[in-house]
Order: sequence, then structure tokens, then C-alpha cells
Amino acid sequence: MGKIEAKLKALGYELPPPFVFPKQNRTGCTQAGSLLFLSGHGLDLPKLPGVRQTGKFGVDITVEEGYATARAVALTMMATMKAHCGDLDRVKRVLRLFGMCNCTPDFAQHPAVIDGASDLFYEVWGHELGRHARSAVGHVSLPRGIAVEINGEFELA
Repeated sequence: MGKIEAKLKALGYELPPPFVFPKQNRTGCTQAGSLLFLSGHGLDLPKLPGVRQTGKFGVDITVEEGYATARAVALTMMATMKAHCGDLDRVKRVLRLFGMCNCTPDFAQHPAVIDGASDLFYEVWGHELGRHARSAVGHVSLPRGIAVEINGEFELA
């Protein structure tokens, strides 16, 4: 077990199996040089307290549930990275996250929801390597009714 997975374990997490995309025309990530681009993740989330696979903010999901859900999405992203790289210690830096919330038009707490993922990457990779650029936006729908979808870019060693 590498240093990053040991940090996850110390936080009480383990990686779920990586999500398998339903069509061959897309994949969980692609690599260009030392950059790793992750597709939107938000399906097949680990069963953790507060996690909501589907639903809509402003109707039936709280910000606290959204935060837990975004953390679970981050774990699925890490599972994809590990499947691609073989070891999360190869991930040198978290560069950018783009988080989307399934919400009503008047819901405005997207940043507080996506902080679940940002905080986990920050806790695991630390201040210098885990701090990242980010967008957090709302949409009136997301694929399959999922609550949160996040994609991102990472630098590999």
C-alpha cells in the first residue's frame, strides 16, 4: 500500500472498484503526457453515511448530504486513477476539479457541496499538492438523476 492509500485508510476510507463506463466510446480517464484528465464521476458511489446517489438539491438533498456525496465521488475518481496508474503515489498534484450539482434554479450552495471532494483531495495530497483550481456549478438535471458529478485534471509523476 502506497502513502496516498495509507492516508485514505487513516481517514477511514477505502477505494471502491473503479466505475466501468457503459459504452466503449468513453473511458474514466485519458492521459496526455504527464496530465491525467478524468471524466465526470458520480455513479456507483460507495455506501457511506449521508451519501445520496440520486436526488436534487433544493428539493430532497441537504448540503451536508451533498458534501458526503462529493467525498464519495472523489473516492471513485481516485479508484479510476489507481486503475490507470497502478499506484496513487504516481499522482503528483491535483490541478483542477469541475463539480456539478443537480439542483433547483434557486439553490446557490454549490461550493459547499463540492467542498466535500476538494477537502478530501486537500487532506490526502496536502496543502501544496492538493490545493487546486475549481468550479462548482448547478444544473437542473444530471445524467440518470445523479446528485453530484465531478471531473478533474491531475499531474502525474
